[in-house]
Amino acid sequence: MAKESAVLDFCQRFRTIQAQRETSDTLIKDLILYCERIETSLKSENLRLAKQVEDTKLDLADSIQSRRELQKRIEIFENEYARISQEHELFKSRNPYVTILIDGDGLIFQEQYVRQGIEGGKRAAYALRAAVADACSDFDPEIEISAKVVANLTGLARAMARDGCLDTPSDLKDFTLGFTQAKASFDFIDVGYGKERADSKIRENTRWHLQNQNCRQILLGISHDAGYAPFLDEILRDETTRRRVSVLEGVPPVRELVATGVHIFKIEEHLFRSDKLIDRTVNNGTHLSSSSTTAATTTKKTTTTTTTTTTNGAKATSPHTASATPFQPTLTPPLSTHAASPFSSYSTMAQKAAAKPASPPPQITIPLAPRSASAGTRKQPAAQQPKWNPGPRGLDKPIAVNQTVLEVVRKRKDNNKLCNNHFLRGPCAKGDSCTFVHHYRPTQDELDAIAWLSRLNPCTSGQDCEADDCIYGHHCPHMKDDVCAHPYCKFPVDAHPPGTKFKNPHIDKNF
Repeated sequence: MAKESAVLDFCQRFRTIQAQRETSDTLIKDLILYCERIETSLKSENLRLAKQVEDTKLDLADSIQSRRELQKRIEIFENEYARISQEHELFKSRNPYVTILIDGDGLIFQEQYVRQGIEGGKRAAYALRAAVADACSDFDPEIEISAKVVANLTGLARAMARDGCLDTPSDLKDFTLGFTQAKASFDFIDVGYGKERADSKIRENTRWHLQNQNCRQILLGISHDAGYAPFLDEILRDETTRRRVSVLEGVPPVRELVATGVHIFKIEEHLFRSDKLIDRTVNNGTHLSSSSTTAATTTKKTTTTTTTTTTNGAKATSPHTASATPFQPTLTPPLSTHAASPFSSYSTMAQKAAAKPASPPPQITIPLAPRSASAGTRKQPAAQQPKWNPGPRGLDKPIAVNQTVLEVVRKRKDNNKLCNNHFLRGPCAKGDSCTFVHHYRPTQDELDAIAWLSRLNPCTSGQDCEADDCIYGHHCPHMKDDVCAHPYCKFPVDAHPPGTKFKNPHIDKNF
């Protein structure tokens, strides 16, 4: 029994050793397989890293080359920039200049210069240049100075004559010639009639010079006109521009300009007037109208009823079988009291009062046209004429119209409308291309209606119109009791009597 037990024990011990050996073999096999997988993975990673290192070396070499090229280009650009900056500074300092822009409608030279004609103009130009050169010496001792004065010379001459500071218009003309001849860069420009012509030139020239870096300073002779305040607010938006723009003082600056904060430059040489032009003739009593020079009206025999049109637009009819009675000379009524106050500028005064007071329309005697089929309706009396003097052309002669005929003519629209130019001034220049009616024979009442309707449109030349056959209106025909009754009146403010009340809230936009 003991021997059998020993054998079994050996067998058991053998099985145990054999199981351990199998386990060791399995472990070794698993280790070998694992090492193979790790080796394969490491080989793949090494290959990837080796390729990445190679690419990095290439990128590094390319970056070094690019950096060197970039450094060379930066050096070239820096040199070019330095050259351009130097040239720019050279150009900015090569031709520095100061420009003077004067609105001659209100900034007026002193009387002693104007009366001297050409010589006075040259003296004024030299004095202006010397004063500005002294004030701007900090910029450059050799800085160039240019000046441009824009004005309506015709209106200015009339206004100055009424103020008493000018004897004849030729003196002002000679003065402007002398001012222009004094320096090549000095100009005195006549812009003619127009409310905004001088203003627009001042504004556009200012904008142009502000864009020019060579312009060191802009002196604006606009101290009299509050209408420039919005323009100054527009351009004075940064400190650089604010330092380059100043207002040249003649007349004390209006508060609207002072409120913009613009610098005010005053010349101490008393070159410009410090007061505004006024109409001194108003204080000299009434003026004889030009109709007083007429001894009598033309006599004419007629057996028809005649219509006498008076200066206020009223008419009277009476049987006429003898020669017309000559009318007596009349006096022009004095202007309203506030018309004698100083005007904001000579152009306003020239538009509101001409050099010679125009007379009211003379009394005329004309035969009535044959009564037409629609003559059963009374003719509408001409609109009441204002008792004032609108300017050199004077008041338009009143036109009496047949109300019924007027409504018929007014209702014609588009292509059926009668051509004003064709029937009032002769054959229409457009001929067959005109869109209005030409082939028609209007009655006298219809011609009067056409003329009356044409007067509702303001003449573009206003009181400066010299056309004898002008068919348009030269002052507002809608006046009644110091009120402009038309809610959409097309006439400018100065085509109305002083102190007029307006129903058109936008009347100030008409010019």
